[in-house]
Amino acid sequence: MTTSERAKLRSIAMTEKAITQVGKNGLTDSLIAQLDDQLTARELVKVTVLRNADDPVAVVAQQLAEALDAQVVQTLGFKITLYRRSNANCIKHLI
Repeated sequence: MTTSERAKLRSIAMTEKAITQVGKNGLTDSLIAQLDDQLTARELVKVTVLRNADDPVAVVAQQLAEALDAQVVQTLGFKITLYRRSNANCIKHLI
């Protein structure tokens, strides 16, 4: 992902709300499945890492990116923005 593509995705993500939370249970199979569905439908998702999570935000971001075959757009505070290009015909590709 180029710097300009990342900047475009960050600007789009600024107006989006976080739609999923990672808490003390960490990355469960159901959370991964839910985020996989959301990435397929939306391509860009924001995730909040709650303060009671066991791992730091950067570690959670890397684990999510690997599990979902996605790219970390940014981590800002307790928020993670992930991007994965979707093959769904109804989606307008963001980059």
